[in-house]
Amino acid sequence: MSVDHPTTAAQVANDGATERPELKLLLVATSYHLASQDLRNLIQFLKSEECAFKVSLEIADPGHQPQLLELHRLVATPALVKLDPLPKQVIAGNAITQKLRSWLPRWQQMEVVTSLGMSLRPAEIDGSRTKRELQLEDQLLVLRQENETLTERLGVQERLLRMVAHELRTPLTAAKLALQSHTLGQIDETRFRDVLTRRLDDIQELSKDLLEVGTTRWEALFNPQRLALGKVAAEAILELEKLWIGRDLELITDIPADLPDVFADQRRMRQVLLNLLENALKFTPDRGRVHLTLLHRTDQWVQVSFCDTGPGIPKSEQERIFLDRVRLPQTSSTTSGYGVGLSVCRRIAEVHGGRIWVVSEPGEGACFHVSVPVWSGQVQPGLTPRGPDRRVAPQ
Repeated sequence: MSVDHPTTAAQVANDGATERPELKLLLVATSYHLASQDLRNLIQFLKSEECAFKVSLEIADPGHQPQLLELHRLVATPALVKLDPLPKQVIAGNAITQKLRSWLPRWQQMEVVTSLGMSLRPAEIDGSRTKRELQLEDQLLVLRQENETLTERLGVQERLLRMVAHELRTPLTAAKLALQSHTLGQIDETRFRDVLTRRLDDIQELSKDLLEVGTTRWEALFNPQRLALGKVAAEAILELEKLWIGRDLELITDIPADLPDVFADQRRMRQVLLNLLENALKFTPDRGRVHLTLLHRTDQWVQVSFCDTGPGIPKSEQERIFLDRVRLPQTSSTTSGYGVGLSVCRRIAEVHGGRIWVVSEPGEGACFHVSVPVWSGQVQPGLTPRGPDRRVAPQ
């Protein structure tokens, strides 16, 4: 793809001709990245008269051309690579358009210095800095930017690895519970093999996610489709039955027969339901009660609710528990939970366009709610941070 601009009277050469300096760029981005507002703004800006250069832009998908990552030493995608004029420079990560705008004046200044240097003796810039000093200063700024991008990328990879590792707990726990139930004669051979096969399939899919962590945004690993959420909820209850059968614990379900299908990733939504149900069962004492409700609140949203009679959550902690690496001090020493899992649930809910929240009073239990978009003919892809149709989740 090339983006060319008509010449304007931006710089006047010695022979009197007027022409914009040329700029050759390479944008390394997936189709998911190209759908973002930032990259759409970037491409539009490069086509506009506002850009001070005559731009030649090539777009490459790292999935189809992975060698570009090594060739240009890219530590994050999307990335915009300045190929010509030299020196090469990489702008990566978030807010690429804003970063490019800040660099364009310096590139323009270097172009002017270079063109003047063809006919004039090397002179000092701004009365104090030579052309070489200016180049070294730019290279230093580039190194600082690459260091910041690398640090940011390493942080993203750490969070992704932590989340995928946490997700591995769910199929492993379900397989372990199935093995215990089979050993005690509570489920037959056919049911045991079915559970084990499905959980091994989950682990295989998670291993694929781990391989993609280094080059893909976590949100891009989703596969939304038409989904019967009631069936997924019923499967979650059966998979965790070992946590509530025999505990004198009452599990109440309210799943309407006419519940509409949703537009969601089946594997991710099962992860959310299993995580929230496991937490509710874990924090509810014996002779307590857990209530699972699926409610068609509006034409656009299905709300999933898990209510328990556990210790509850202080208001001051009800937002913080959905952040990475946050665990309530009153639970961290007594039982695992309310840690990475809720941050995973939050990210899954948000990438579907919904939200997750909790309503609780200390000593009176907690109700966790998740909103999921109703299926209304959506096609994949199309998930955005605000949802398939930019609908606002219920408050």
